[in-house]
This record gives sequence, structure tokens and C-alpha cells, in this order.
Amino acid sequence: MTDHLRFSGVAADVQLAQLRQIIGASPVLMAALRAVRQADLPDAWIVSGAIYNQVWNALTGRAEMHGVKDVDVFYFDTDASYKAEDAVIQTFAAHDLPGPPIEVRNQARVHLWYETHFGVPCAPIKSSADGVDHFASRTHCVAARLVGADEIEIYAPFGLDDIFSFRLTPNPVRDNRETHHRKGARQQAVWPELTVVPWPSP
Repeated sequence: MTDHLRFSGVAADVQLAQLRQIIGASPVLMAALRAVRQADLPDAWIVSGAIYNQVWNALTGRAEMHGVKDVDVFYFDTDASYKAEDAVIQTFAAHDLPGPPIEVRNQARVHLWYETHFGVPCAPIKSSADGVDHFASRTHCVAARLVGADEIEIYAPFGLDDIFSFRLTPNPVRDNRETHHRKGARQQAVWPELTVVPWPSP
């Protein structure tokens, strides 16, 4: 049995180096990161599930992309038309990339459809990082992109310890209680090592 918590509670720079190592060892994530860089979209990042799920897979000895439904890509383009976003979506759909499909979304458009999809309003998002900051769980708030000579840049506003501790921690910046617990239940079924911290009481 693997010691899946071996990086829990260690220094932040150790966790960051380990995350970069895990991403760099994933052919699926590296292919997606290179495709995102090649697309040259404004403020573009791979975010959330494909990253932290792959950490859990690596630390528990599971297969690459086990339990990963898609690879989420955020970008921020002031052209918030559906036509412009759809052109980007079609560009990625034409790529023959390994692993789960890429789901790409312009964060400048999110407020236009969020309430219909989730039942609560959403203020306009200011950047891709702002979109990441508002995920239902702090554990999900992580993003990566390639800079320079394939250097992996990480954005993690709440740090990485929740990911490496297999702990799903609420992010009550929005009323996302239902989303936090629904995603927690699904992820716990795939990674039973995971602990879901309850949403805070009002």
C-alpha cells in the first residue's frame, strides 16, 4: 500500500516541486499544456480536476487520468461572444490529444450562463485566476500553464496542502454548498482516501 499522505503538511516549496514533477510525468497533461500554449489564448490555464486528480492518482498508484472526466481550460477574452468562444472550442476539438476531452471556457462569458446552469447569480469574472478563486472547494483552486522552456507555472491561491492531504475543503466565497458536497461524494467514490470537510454552518 502506498503512503498517499507522504507530502501532507510538508513545506510549500516541496509540495510545489512535487506537483510540477507529477504534472511533468503525465503525458496527457503535458500534451494538453503544450496545446494550450500553442493556441496562444489570453490568460489561458489548465485548471482544477485534471491537476489535483492526477496528484491523487500518482500518490495512490492509480493509472494516469483515472477518474478524470475532462481537462478544463480557462482563458479570458474580452470578446465575450458565443461565436468567438465556440471557435476556440472547435479548435481544441480538432486536436488529436491523448486522454479525456478538453473543455475550454472563456471566463469573461461565465456570468452570462452561470445562473441558468447553477441556479444562483454570478458577478462578472475579472480574469482566469478570479474564476479559479471562486471554485466551491479550496482544494480545486489550482491551475497550471507552460512558460519559457516548458517550465510549469502554478497558480494555487490557497496553497497545495489540501490536495496533498486528500482533503476537500469548502470555499464559501459563494453559496456553493450543494456543489461542494455533490463533487465530494463523487470524488470520494473514486478516491476513497479523500476526506470531505463539511460546508460551514450559516
